[in-house]
Amino acid sequence: MYGLFEDEDDIFMGSPKSKFMDVVFNANNDIVRQELARFIDKVAAMEVLLSKYIGDDMDKQIRSIAITEQDEVDMKAKSLYVELMGAVLSQSE
Repeated sequence: MYGLFEDEDDIFMGSPKSKFMDVVFNANNDIVRQELARFIDKVAAMEVLLSKYIGDDMDKQIRSIAITEQDEVDMKAKSLYVELMGAVLSQSE
């Protein structure tokens, strides 16, 4: 399944990140701003939640996970690009 997200195997010829960038720079500016603001609010809430359970060393723990679970983090990042791109495109029709 991992290969489905890679440029050479993607039927649309681009990674989720590159396609996301295409959408963000070509979609309606108001929709993109709205979705990015919603995404930032979600990330902020997750950071508040994490800081309550992890404490002051949250950034250190995040860096550690990014290294030790790199494949899973990469897959989640690609999934988030697709999710956010879908949210923008679904409002742009």
